[in-house]
Amino acid sequence: MTERVVLAYSGGLDTSVAIPYLAEQTGAEVIAVAVDVGQGGEDLEVIRQRALDCGAAESEVVDARDEFAAEYCLPAVRANSLYQGRYPLVSALSRPLIVKHLVTAARKHGGTIVSHGCTGKGNDQVRFEVGLGALAPDLRIVAPARDYAWTRDKAIAFAEEKGLPIDVSAKSPYSIDQNLWGRAVETGFLEDIWNPPIEDLYSYTADPAQPRDADEVVITFDAGNPVAIDGETVTPYQAIVELNRRAGAQGVGRLDMVEDRLVGIKSREVYEAPGAIALITAHQELEAVTVERDLARFKRSVDQRWGELVYDGLWFSPLKDALDAFVDDSQQHVSGEVRLTLHGGRVTATGRRSEASLYDFGMATYDTGDTFDQSLAKGFVQLWGLPSKMSAERDARLGGAR
Repeated sequence: MTERVVLAYSGGLDTSVAIPYLAEQTGAEVIAVAVDVGQGGEDLEVIRQRALDCGAAESEVVDARDEFAAEYCLPAVRANSLYQGRYPLVSALSRPLIVKHLVTAARKHGGTIVSHGCTGKGNDQVRFEVGLGALAPDLRIVAPARDYAWTRDKAIAFAEEKGLPIDVSAKSPYSIDQNLWGRAVETGFLEDIWNPPIEDLYSYTADPAQPRDADEVVITFDAGNPVAIDGETVTPYQAIVELNRRAGAQGVGRLDMVEDRLVGIKSREVYEAPGAIALITAHQELEAVTVERDLARFKRSVDQRWGELVYDGLWFSPLKDALDAFVDDSQQHVSGEVRLTLHGGRVTATGRRSEASLYDFGMATYDTGDTFDQSLAKGFVQLWGLPSKMSAERDARLGGAR
C-alpha cells in the first residue's frame, strides 16, 4: 500500500514545489491541507486546485477562522499574552491549530508522514513538530527546506523543470506571515537592525502620523471574553475583525522589535496587530478593577510564562494545561465595559465600569464622602516596616553598613 504524506500547504512556491518533490523523495502520495486562519490573500478554492495541479493526490481546505478566534486568540487575551512584553504571538498562536488539523487529515486519509515548509532556523519547525509529537507521536515528519537543504533557487529551478502552475518571477523582499490575529514581516533590508521600517511594509494599519479624528470604542467583556462592541453583540471572530479594522485605521498595533528566538538567535521582526493590542489593552484595564491585588500580582507572572510556552511551541503541554486552568479561574469576575480611544497609533483606556469592580469610590476619594479610616494607617505602617527597622538596628549594632 502506498504511503501518504500530509502537507501543510500555503499555496506559495515552497509548499507547491514540495508536492512533487516529496512524492519523488518518499514515494508517497501527497495530501495537501490548507487551513484558513484569517490570513486573507488568495481564495482557498484556488489554492486547493493549485495543489491538485501540482500533483497532490488529494487537497482540502479547512475554514478554521471561528475556531482560531475562539479557542486560540481569546485565551491569549485572557492571559494578556505579549511575548517579551510586546509581541502578541501572531504566528505562534496559529501553529497548534494547524497541527491539530494536520493530524485530523492524517487520520482521515491514512497518512503516515506529515510535512511542513519550515527551515531549520526558525521557531515554527519547533511549534509544528513538538505539537505533532504531542498529538500523534506515531507520525513521521519530513521538512524539505530543512532536511534536504532546499533553497529558493533550487525550488524555482525544480518548479520550472516540472512546469508547475505557479509564478516564480515575483519575489517579495520580505518574509510575511499573517492571520486574523496579526501580521509578521521579516528579512530583506530589515535584517540590518539600524534600518527603519518603511511605510510599504504595512498592510493591516494606516500611517499613524496622518491626521484623522480619534475613534472611541466601548468593549464589553464577560468572564474575560469580549462579547460586544459599542453595545452590539459579537462573536470572537467578529470582535477581532472589527477591532482590526477600527484600530488599524488609526495606526494602532505597529511593533518593531528584536526578539529572542527559541533556537537561540535574535531576530528583527516588524508586526502589525491592531485588534490584538486593542483587546489586550482593554482586558488589562478591566482586570485592574476586578481582580484582587495578590491574584493580579501572581497572574502577571503566569501571563508571562503562558506567552513563553506558546511562543516556544508548547501549546500541548502539561504546564500550559495547568496555567489555562489558573487563568480561566482568575477570569470569573472579569466582566464589564472598557472605553478606549484609538488615535495616532495609540490605544488609551478612558473609562472602566463593572458590577464586579473592587474600586470603591468612598475608600478612594480624598474629598467629602471619604470612608477610609486614616487612623488605622499609623499602626499599619509601623508593623509593615518593623522587619526592615529591626534589621537596620541589628546592622547598626554590629557595625554593618547599608
